[in-house]
Amino acid sequence: MTDPLPSAPDTGLLYSEDEEALRDAVRSLLADRSDPATVLAGLESDIPCDGGLWRSLATEIGTAGLLVPEKLGGQGASAREAAVVLEELGRSVAPVPYLTSAVIAVTALLGCDTDQPEVAAPLAALADGRTVGVLALPLPTAPGGAAEPAVRADADGALTGRVTSVADAGAAELLLVWARRPDGPALYAVDAAADGVRAEAVTPLDLTRPLGHLTFDGARGRLLATGDRARTAVERALLTGAGLLASEQLGVAEWCLAETVRYTAERTQFGRPVGSFQALKHRMAALWLEVASARAAARNAADALATDSPDAPVAVAVAQAYCAPVAVRAAEECIQLHGGIGMTWEHPAHLFLKRAKGDEIALGTPGRHRDALADLVGLSAP
Repeated sequence: MTDPLPSAPDTGLLYSEDEEALRDAVRSLLADRSDPATVLAGLESDIPCDGGLWRSLATEIGTAGLLVPEKLGGQGASAREAAVVLEELGRSVAPVPYLTSAVIAVTALLGCDTDQPEVAAPLAALADGRTVGVLALPLPTAPGGAAEPAVRADADGALTGRVTSVADAGAAELLLVWARRPDGPALYAVDAAADGVRAEAVTPLDLTRPLGHLTFDGARGRLLATGDRARTAVERALLTGAGLLASEQLGVAEWCLAETVRYTAERTQFGRPVGSFQALKHRMAALWLEVASARAAARNAADALATDSPDAPVAVAVAQAYCAPVAVRAAEECIQLHGGIGMTWEHPAHLFLKRAKGDEIALGTPGRHRDALADLVGLSAP
């Protein structure tokens, strides 16, 4: 009797070799194409998204289709791999619509009937990076918060209404619209350039993640799902987006900590590096502990989503409640410990603070997620 082949080791929340290889590819691309000087220069233009960087990230590396099964034109990976990409995007605050298109929009489509050509075709287009898609909901919408749709649909699929503060609305070519029909909720696909669709750019705090208001005035939509299936698809998209946003917040915090340690080791005062002062060492040590804890929370959320764990809502709520404040604190410490140079436009620290503050209210505030966590685990308010 032959011995069975040994099974692959369970890495738990550790990064696998494939995930590290993906990280290396993404980090190398971003180092070449999305360094702080390049990002700052792009913010001074009217281009809301770095199209060249997005094409390289989405098509050449293939990150746009990580969450899409191979039979539907994607890479057949999981939320763990997508989380690695978002960590690196957080480290560079790259102005690309990865979270909105490759995570949230893709997940919403996967929740519909993928055997239908109305769903399969746009999903394949998103997976290979040919199309940028967004779920037309306000960026602050939290999991469980997509209640009454702001858009109405008549029996012929004509959409009317207005949705505010939609992330990457200006870069989108495909809009997934949460609407209410006479017989209940539904999800529609609408071409962003179609008649009856108007996008109005607004100035956000985080210029690397543009926002826009969308107005629908009789725009024709293609029906993707109705009733409970549509609601479930939207809720799963918001849950996945919130869970993986924690990895982006982790990346923001990691860059801020590393940059602060580097700077304080080089900046001298009274003949010694300022990083050798005990008070600053204590502050950076405390921040390191918070970042390490944030990594565990973000990885746990990504793993729960990847394995479709029944505890995924709890893991996501924990990750968002913890990682969002850590990213903000890391960015604030980065600016303060850089002294005067940290307050200038030329230094990239402000980009990370703005991304951290924008992410803090995206897909639910920390307080909203703490409330959700209390309900999920049965903790009543005092």
